[in-house]
Amino acid sequence: MSPSPRGALRRPAVVATLRSAGSEVVALSRLLLAVKTAVAAALAWYLAPYVPFASAEYSYYAPMGVLVSMYPTVADSARAGFQAIVGLGLGILLGFGGLVALTVGAPGIVAIALVIGVGVALGGIRRLGEGREWIALAGLFVLVLGGRDADEFSTSYIVTMAFGVLVGVAANYVLLPPLYLREAGAQLAQLRDRIAQSLQQTADLIDEGDLDADRLGRDADDLAALSVSVAEGVREAGRSVRGNPRGRHRAAEQEQNRRAWSALERSVLLVRELMEMLMQYPDVARGASDRSTVALAEAVRACGVLMATPESEPEAAECLDEASRAVTRYAQLVAAGAQNAPAFSPELAVAGYLGRLVQLCRRSQYP
Repeated sequence: MSPSPRGALRRPAVVATLRSAGSEVVALSRLLLAVKTAVAAALAWYLAPYVPFASAEYSYYAPMGVLVSMYPTVADSARAGFQAIVGLGLGILLGFGGLVALTVGAPGIVAIALVIGVGVALGGIRRLGEGREWIALAGLFVLVLGGRDADEFSTSYIVTMAFGVLVGVAANYVLLPPLYLREAGAQLAQLRDRIAQSLQQTADLIDEGDLDADRLGRDADDLAALSVSVAEGVREAGRSVRGNPRGRHRAAEQEQNRRAWSALERSVLLVRELMEMLMQYPDVARGASDRSTVALAEAVRACGVLMATPESEPEAAECLDEASRAVTRYAQLVAAGAQNAPAFSPELAVAGYLGRLVQLCRRSQYP
């Protein structure tokens, strides 16, 4: 029996997913994080018996503290570690509440349900961040494992976990704390190139006289998805600088990324508005004369060339002037033919989007 077409189509997708997962596992940044976490967890385990106010019997909570605090950036490590300790503290108090319920005669099943229910409800507090998941768990541990030694268990639990968090944050700070400024710059350049590609493809569609709404819609959605991914990369790069000794002399690079993202974010919005206008009013590309359609294609293509040319390139100024002239020519043709047009003119709106894009490039510095 021959394999089904559905199965044949599924296999390439599975292979692509596995390849992607494999590349993510062996990424240098991920391997570095794994090594730092392993070293910090081993060190925390070794030193935990010497932590004051904590019983050596509960040393295994120290590596757990490392795990909850080890994030790609120093700032995220400190934030997550602090939130986890706050969540543990609330959970321990909740666990003691369950023990009090047992003392006054409540059945064990009622005490467990009470601790879990209240812990999950408190986990809805968004400000607790990573600590939200630890409230119910810590309360259950105190209730079930603490028993008659709940005081000693609770103290050892939170102190040893806090020690592990401290070791994790210190390890992230000392052992090659990562900076993602260069990666963010590369993502910004990729987004700029993608915007330029979208404009070039749109110009080709105008030349062909076939504004395929589905194709324009997919292109606009892909551009939006890439923009979201780049935004997260830029934010992570900003967080990687905070509390990072390697970031003290990289303020200029961080500021350049910030300015570039601000400009590119607005550029994405303008290009998507342009595409949506063309999808909604395809007759814009079939203007009153072939001359206006040609002028529109030239203006869109010139904007694409402008977006693809970094300011550092020698021809950047010439590309800016050419885009400005092309957009002006199209705007003048549209204005000349819109004297007796209704109040709203999609052609004027398109010209406006292109004009704002040129002005944005004129004021901004792309990477």
